[in-house]
Amino acid sequence: MVSYKWVVLFNTTLGVLMASINANILLISLPAIFNGIHLNPLSPDAFQYMLWLLFGYNIITTTLLVTFGRLSDMYGRVRLYNMGFLIFTVGSVLLSLVPSTGATGAMELILFRLVQAVGAAFLFANSAALITDAFPHNERGKALGINQVSFLVGSLLGLLLGGVLSVFDWRLVFLVSVPVGIAGTLWSYYKLKEIDRPKAAQKIDWYGNITFAVGLTVLLIGITYGLLPYGSSPMGWYNPFVVASVALGILLLVAFVAIERRVKDPMFRLELFSIRMFTAANAAGMLGAIARGGVFLLLIILLQGIWLPLHGYSYESTPFWSGVYMAPMMVGFVVMGPLSGWLSDRHGARFLATAGMIVSAIAFLLLAAIPFNFTYWEFAAILVLMGVGSGMFAAPNTASIMNSVPPENRGAASGMRATLQNAGTTASLAVFFTIVILGLAASLPTALSNAMGSVGAMKVAADVSQLPPTAALFAAFLGYNPVKSMLSQLPPNDTRSLSNQTIQTITSQTWFPNTIAPSFTSSLDIAFYIGAALSVLAALASLLRGRQSVHGAGGSKLEMEIDREGEMDESRIHVVEERIEGKGRGGRRG
Repeated sequence: MVSYKWVVLFNTTLGVLMASINANILLISLPAIFNGIHLNPLSPDAFQYMLWLLFGYNIITTTLLVTFGRLSDMYGRVRLYNMGFLIFTVGSVLLSLVPSTGATGAMELILFRLVQAVGAAFLFANSAALITDAFPHNERGKALGINQVSFLVGSLLGLLLGGVLSVFDWRLVFLVSVPVGIAGTLWSYYKLKEIDRPKAAQKIDWYGNITFAVGLTVLLIGITYGLLPYGSSPMGWYNPFVVASVALGILLLVAFVAIERRVKDPMFRLELFSIRMFTAANAAGMLGAIARGGVFLLLIILLQGIWLPLHGYSYESTPFWSGVYMAPMMVGFVVMGPLSGWLSDRHGARFLATAGMIVSAIAFLLLAAIPFNFTYWEFAAILVLMGVGSGMFAAPNTASIMNSVPPENRGAASGMRATLQNAGTTASLAVFFTIVILGLAASLPTALSNAMGSVGAMKVAADVSQLPPTAALFAAFLGYNPVKSMLSQLPPNDTRSLSNQTIQTITSQTWFPNTIAPSFTSSLDIAFYIGAALSVLAALASLLRGRQSVHGAGGSKLEMEIDREGEMDESRIHVVEERIEGKGRGGRRG
């Protein structure tokens, strides 16, 4: 019979894989989905829908992680994890059955996508805690490493599945999760058991939950809309709505800290930050997430907008092939994730996690050193190196966080860890995307005007130079020819003045990449240098975590039995539970 701890690992890995696939599956399939509901993805109205479909999932998931982690500590991690599988599956079914078209269809997609995100939050908040409960402390790093490999594999697999399935039918993009969700729901319901039992007589911290959820949601929405053009500015950071959202979000999060210091049963126990290992590891995790969170998207834009067209790939095919060419990063992570987790079980997390961030910093510097028309094997080698660095860091860092807290707080600790990392990823997108857009806004109009002027398109050049650079980048990101999309936004009289030869020249596969490359890559290099600096800071935070620390090695009585005996199947868990309960009743009688 399979040991119970492996049942937990396989089930939670399946849940994380499914949720991470769906986090990225829309990146490539959005054009097919919008065409399926008869909505032009490049129209101004569609842009808002696209933004919510791409970022709404992450906003809702990030917002709910801590709340769900705390509720799991109170009512049972397995119970709420099962609920997550069920909610996610229901959301997937609803997405595949959207009946409407146009703007109504887009709103239905967004709504059901947010339902999916609620289920994903339950899965992400509890997977690490369930693994920590089931595995002895000297095996948790290996188990968490295997689990976290599934997250990166799912992220890249989502790109490939989105590209393949959307060719046949856009509904398959959502339907693919349904069989996995049903199997996972039934499997977790019948096989997973509560190990660390929740304490009775705990109250829900309504003020803390509401303040945190609203504050983080408003802050993340403000950051997301800050990436959009506003008026004559290429970014929306001067938009009053963005300024008010960011300010209100920060204010509510400050209020949340004050509330948590005063309530009897807080949503999150701030005293956990007095644990050196917990604080240092979370700081390192968030800095690492800021360093690399936005790089994934920027590298995809680099591939789709510049490198792949220069090497003969049509714009329509670039979303799929960008996923293929990003795969080496997965190889490095798959190899080092479980291995570093296994090594950290024996030698502690500090050295491995610190070395992983140093390796990541080196990878950033190497990315900044290669030209935009790079040789692929060099690019692939750097991606492998970046995957190795992330793999060296992820499992040891997570294991040290989960080992450092009392068993009764593992759900909240897991939720806080995931929240900080997701928030770091969103912040990374805001920082890096702002750098690139501002750099393009400063130099791209002149470059476009000069390039168009050289082929006799002077009148059009002046109008094109006034368009926000985000229009060209998102067109390339969605698999459309950027120049054709820009020309479609100009008055018809302007484009009629262009000769057929001029149109053929500026809409060719190589004209736009060669025009945009100098401006884009110079800004991208700045982002890489910032990523390297943040990785070094994450390494320094990692060094401060101290030596290996395990809170109460074993935790609950049942967990101590598992720690001593190494493996325990489901039938023996019931025996140990009965033995522990019997001892407890005997003690009370005495």
